[in-house]
Amino acid sequence: MERYGAGYLEERKLIARAPGLIPGLVSLVLVLAVFYATWWIFQDPRGYFRMYTPYVGYMYCRWWLVMMIWMVYLFDLYPFKRVWLEKSHPITKGIVLTSVSVVILLILIKGFFEFLLGNFGLAYFNPAQLEKLPGITSFFAIEYACLAILMFAAISSWLSPAWVIAFEKAPWANLKQPVLGFTLLAVTFFLSTIVYFVTMHSHMGILYQPWQYFTSIAPPYWENFADTVSGNFHIAWIMCCTVVIWLVETIWQRYPFNLIKNDNLRRISLFIGIIAIALAINFFLYFAQELTWGEAIRGTRREHSPDWRWLHVGEMAIFWLVPALVLSFYFNNWPNKFSMPVNVAVRTIITLVGAVVLYIVYYKTSHLFLGTQKGFSHPQQFPMIPMIWLVNIMLVHHWFMDNWPMWKMVPKTSDEIAAEHAHEAEVLEDERPTRSYGWGIGAGVVAGVAVFFVVVAILPSMYAAIDIIS
Repeated sequence: MERYGAGYLEERKLIARAPGLIPGLVSLVLVLAVFYATWWIFQDPRGYFRMYTPYVGYMYCRWWLVMMIWMVYLFDLYPFKRVWLEKSHPITKGIVLTSVSVVILLILIKGFFEFLLGNFGLAYFNPAQLEKLPGITSFFAIEYACLAILMFAAISSWLSPAWVIAFEKAPWANLKQPVLGFTLLAVTFFLSTIVYFVTMHSHMGILYQPWQYFTSIAPPYWENFADTVSGNFHIAWIMCCTVVIWLVETIWQRYPFNLIKNDNLRRISLFIGIIAIALAINFFLYFAQELTWGEAIRGTRREHSPDWRWLHVGEMAIFWLVPALVLSFYFNNWPNKFSMPVNVAVRTIITLVGAVVLYIVYYKTSHLFLGTQKGFSHPQQFPMIPMIWLVNIMLVHHWFMDNWPMWKMVPKTSDEIAAEHAHEAEVLEDERPTRSYGWGIGAGVVAGVAVFFVVVAILPSMYAAIDIIS
């Protein structure tokens, strides 16, 4: 029976065409070149399409990410057959699969959100409907509509892969495509809708004067806790969830949750664990801004405004995602020779350092190369857009094109697949908790607390010493 793309990514063997770091470094240069060329064509305000308004560009950028997640994680690349995926040239696959993702993207945005929901449900999904309201200019009508549509994508880019990664497609994992894909899509889309309405709908309700008390909760219920009525509070933790789900899948290899033998306990623990880790990152990054810029003051603007600082939490988190994917896609998730905890710890440190370096380089150069505005909090400075655009380019290269041209894809044999599964089971068994495991957890907690206080102590002076924006 045809499996289509089910298991294709796991069952392919990418053979490097050069030794050492050369394939990864060359691929990274090629990806950055494609990123910059496509950014200039589609996004850059000085380029051709100039979609970076910024929300128009962000809307398409974010939904493109979701389309690829749906195609690969929910539908297993259905309806493309395995023989086509294995035999076609990477360029052919890249063009075809990317084109399919873009077509579905346009149908969803223009057909479902703007036409259907925007004309028959919620006016703020359709710019033309918003322009009918007094006081709403064409620019803000477009930006507000795009904001609503892209925030649905932000939620979906967390929940769609979460059901596959955390819940392992249960309880429908044994269904065949396309029934499996449509089932997962229906469930995750439904959950995304609920999360959207309890997080972002009230934000949309206060963008127009007078506030829409009848159709939304105004002021929003999070006002006193978050010190703002802005939905940026939710953007922060949702973005952190989006980042953590991919950290778990790539550099952490689902550790330590994969040590739990009971299926239901493992799945629930991983899903809740992702949210818990994301919330911890969320509140720490907000606290870090208070350490560096001082206490947030409600009613102010730019760096001192609570709503911008919540937004910047999500922006800072996304800088971590890029080096994590680079390490996983192009450098074989190095290192792999130590125990799982040591491997995960080293990868985490490497990617955190990479995130800090990327953060500094971005804010020093983005206004020169990407057409953004200089500074942290200018309305035209939206680092989530170029970072996710870069992630999209990497996903096309890694998922659709098998890391061509520096790698060659060869299907694994059944013996190789069986040997890998046996090795993974052996590694997990070796990592099972023992009597000394409790001492390890205790030492980890002590080390974590110590690192927290060290970071809190040195962060203000470190930030003052680094001239990020001059």
